[in-house]
Amino acid sequence: MPEPKKRVFVTGGNGFLGHSVVRGLAEAKDEVELVVSGDLRHPPDERRVDGVDYAVADVTDPSSVSGPIGEHGIDTVVHLASIVNPGKDTTTEQEYAVDVTGSENVLEACLTHGVRRIIVSSSGAAYGYHADSPTWLTEDDPVRGNETFPYSFHKRLVEERLAELRESNPGLEQVVLRIGTILGETVDNQITDLFKAKRPLKIRGSESPFVFIWDQDVVAVIVQAVLGERTGIFNVAGDGAMTVDEIAGELGKKPLSIPVGVLKAGLGIGHFCNLTPHGPAQTDFLAYRPVLDNRRLKNEFGYTPRFTTREAFHAWRLSQGL
Repeated sequence: MPEPKKRVFVTGGNGFLGHSVVRGLAEAKDEVELVVSGDLRHPPDERRVDGVDYAVADVTDPSSVSGPIGEHGIDTVVHLASIVNPGKDTTTEQEYAVDVTGSENVLEACLTHGVRRIIVSSSGAAYGYHADSPTWLTEDDPVRGNETFPYSFHKRLVEERLAELRESNPGLEQVVLRIGTILGETVDNQITDLFKAKRPLKIRGSESPFVFIWDQDVVAVIVQAVLGERTGIFNVAGDGAMTVDEIAGELGKKPLSIPVGVLKAGLGIGHFCNLTPHGPAQTDFLAYRPVLDNRRLKNEFGYTPRFTTREAFHAWRLSQGL
């Protein structure tokens, strides 16, 4: 007998990644029976995808998530809802409510309604930013998200909860994706702002390597995780890495090399005066970037990114006219 078609619920379905994932799943009609996109509000008409059901779902409200999952007989959940780039007025408490409590609510709804499979968008940030990290991080290295970086710390907490569930509830299949720095034609965030600066910032004495992954590669990995049988934890990144010097070179710029002590002092003053949300601890974000080994993604999961790190950056640069 043929495998039954999937019934999929996507949290954060209106977001940057979510919209493309929802579209990709809707196009897989031979294998997907239903796609439900959940987010804080319905998308405008021009962003709706034919054949997709839309639900108002706030992950911080347990019933708001549990309702659509139960009502639609969902068997697969793609959990993307997260605060990646907090706004100026976003509090750490709000970030925790979405990232950590929201994830717990989604997991509880999965267990309550007998969901078979969950795909979770984690991050390379879950490994943390540490001076003693290996040059290349594999999925067997511990998650040590820094408490001084809310996003990094929250991803660590969610992954620790997922590890508990793999022991207590093995019937819920997990695919955990530790995603590198995403680039795409429409990506515009705090990291790309670093590259757009007249002189990209560099901490003196640090290579500050980045690993990039093209947004459509991320979407393809998520769709494959929904449709396939493979479970586990996978780093999602293009081959190779680029240092700040190499990034600046491709942009035709010279990096601005600053001693770590000077940068910490400047951020301390700027944060105290409310000129920047970043404090002295943020220097670790540049100095000790997690560099993701993608061999398990290619060899075990079975997906080779279309773009390497360097090719993804090149494509992004061209898309920005830089």
